[in-house]
Amino acid sequence: MPEDPKPAADGGVPFDATQWYVVKQGDTLSKIAIEFYGDASLYPKIFDANRDQLTDPDKIRVGQKLRIP
Repeated sequence: MPEDPKPAADGGVPFDATQWYVVKQGDTLSKIAIEFYGDASLYPKIFDANRDQLTDPDKIRVGQKLRIP
């Protein structure tokens, strides 16, 4: 079970805009960028947000859970 988020300085819950996407067969970062941003050329945003698990934007794996900033 995930932990509850720590309260923000004002006592509220901090806002986390991160969305998640699970890679499906045939996906590319460009296709995912089109789905979320409407522009394939924005795929580096997704790549940069996932550098902890991606070393090459052309090597994503089915089942990988990617952050979508």
